[in-house]
Amino acid sequence: MSLLTSFNLSSAGMSVQKDRLNVAAENLANVSTTRTPEGGPYRKKSLMIGSIPVGMQESFEAYLKKADVKAPQVSSVQKSGEDFISMYDPQNPDADTKGFVKMPNISTTQEMVNMMAASSAYEANMSVFSEAKTMFMRTLDMGSV
Repeated sequence: MSLLTSFNLSSAGMSVQKDRLNVAAENLANVSTTRTPEGGPYRKKSLMIGSIPVGMQESFEAYLKKADVKAPQVSSVQKSGEDFISMYDPQNPDADTKGFVKMPNISTTQEMVNMMAASSAYEANMSVFSEAKTMFMRTLDMGSV
């Protein structure tokens, strides 16, 4: 695998983790949203992460394709199908006739854990990118000696 492939893989990983952070932040920001433009409470979002083949431009291309090297990518953002939480709040303008308001089914603890995991994975991908860059620069230095 070439150093450029390492750059591509780690940058794709960082992009996915950035999207994970954004979705978790959006979920946290809407934990109390009872009215959306679509109607009803906010629905928690989740990322579906897949992979795409990584193009190789080197002499061992056929061998590496057999190794099935793939970069991560966000394949979709899906809204949760979970039921909403009913909370008694008769003063809320979105309350039903019995005084219950439908609230998003979002666990702030779970969303914070998701954010910490995405942040750690982002940092790991950044380390890989940084190390690949260091190796690339050292290779260039050897050529100039």
